[in-house]
Amino acid sequence: MKLIHKILPPLALVGALALVPVATSSLAAADVANYKELEKFMSVYERVKANYVDQVDDETLMKGAIDGMLASLDPHSSFLQESDFESLRTTTDGNYGGLGITVSIEDGAVKVIAPTEDTPAWRAGIKPGDYITHINGQLVYGATLDEAVDKMRGAPGTPIKLTIVRPGRDKPFDVGMNRERIQLRPVKWEVKDGIAIIDINSFSGNAAEETVAALTAANKAAGGKPLGYVVDLRSNPGGLLDQAVDISDAFLSRGEIVSQRGREKNDIERYYAKAGDLTNGLPIIVLIDAGSASAAEIVAGALQDQRRALVMGEKSFGKGSVQTVVQTGPRAALRLTTARYYTPSGKSVQAGGISPDIVVPQLSDPDYKDRPRVREADLRRHLLAQVTDDDKLLEHDDATRDPRFAFTAEELEKKGIKDFQLDYAINTLKRLGSPTAVASAGGKSKSKR
Repeated sequence: MKLIHKILPPLALVGALALVPVATSSLAAADVANYKELEKFMSVYERVKANYVDQVDDETLMKGAIDGMLASLDPHSSFLQESDFESLRTTTDGNYGGLGITVSIEDGAVKVIAPTEDTPAWRAGIKPGDYITHINGQLVYGATLDEAVDKMRGAPGTPIKLTIVRPGRDKPFDVGMNRERIQLRPVKWEVKDGIAIIDINSFSGNAAEETVAALTAANKAAGGKPLGYVVDLRSNPGGLLDQAVDISDAFLSRGEIVSQRGREKNDIERYYAKAGDLTNGLPIIVLIDAGSASAAEIVAGALQDQRRALVMGEKSFGKGSVQTVVQTGPRAALRLTTARYYTPSGKSVQAGGISPDIVVPQLSDPDYKDRPRVREADLRRHLLAQVTDDDKLLEHDDATRDPRFAFTAEELEKKGIKDFQLDYAINTLKRLGSPTAVASAGGKSKSKR
């Protein structure tokens, strides 16, 4: 069976491009130019095969040619074989042996995008923006992304040591942990002070089903009507497009969720919400940060543009492209960027991200100010950003000048606050959902009539 997926990475995906008629003379000229380029390629190929210092087999040369071709495009297009292909399958299935960490390659260095909650990397204190220089004492600088990921994955229970360079720290330091079977729980929930907290960690194959179950359970635990909902999408690297659409639909009763647009003007596909809001119109706050990417940005953008939720935290990653993954053999696949996606208002997320309605820094993180944020715009060869003046946002240093955020991590710890952003969201919803606030709002409404 051929594998064709729509994912939003890390992972993402889509459709056929329209064919546009061209004049015969233009087609002939294009054919001549193509043949010249192919002749150039074959000349280099034959010279390497005949004269390289070591004998190289055809498979190695062709894979190198394919990898080079795709590497000239954007960071999310690639050719997957053997372990790379299995890595894609296990990641989208949400079950693999490893550390639970999303990384990228920057100037030959392995850079952390985000650790996944409740995984070895998260518990060991790995932070977004960290650089991994050595794995088990072996230098990984200059390795490909797939090579680095392959070294970090392995049999559950086996030990691993990462050497970390963290901006703001004077020296590298080692972090030891054991690999685990990463069976991602895409959704967790709890009720705190009458607020239902829905924590979505990934968009793997059953994320939408788990979200619906979490909402049902949280509603019941809150006596049928919580004061409101916090949808936590922080450090969520993305996943499957259909899961992002279905999760958005759980909070919406109508309207567009997202659109994806390919190369041609008429290559547009739109996704809409169906009737039925599982939260019954109650207040919602969506939490995002620089690690919220792709599918997570679809949900945040949909609820923000449809005025269904208040988005809080910091600007998201900015992964606004869609990749089509087509299986090309028993254990190989082509992952190719084929479209950009847009929020209901028509805004492209690519390289610009989702800007929160309220900027709230994570003051409970002692390294917050010093740690750089890694976003799509920082990746080499990223697709062109489509950012307007409205997308410009105060950085975290500016936000911390706000008197509301004049706390240190130590002061918050003494107050018993381990997660400032979540605590701020809960307190905001408590104010919005309190009887006093409701009565006040009703009073104002009557006075205007």
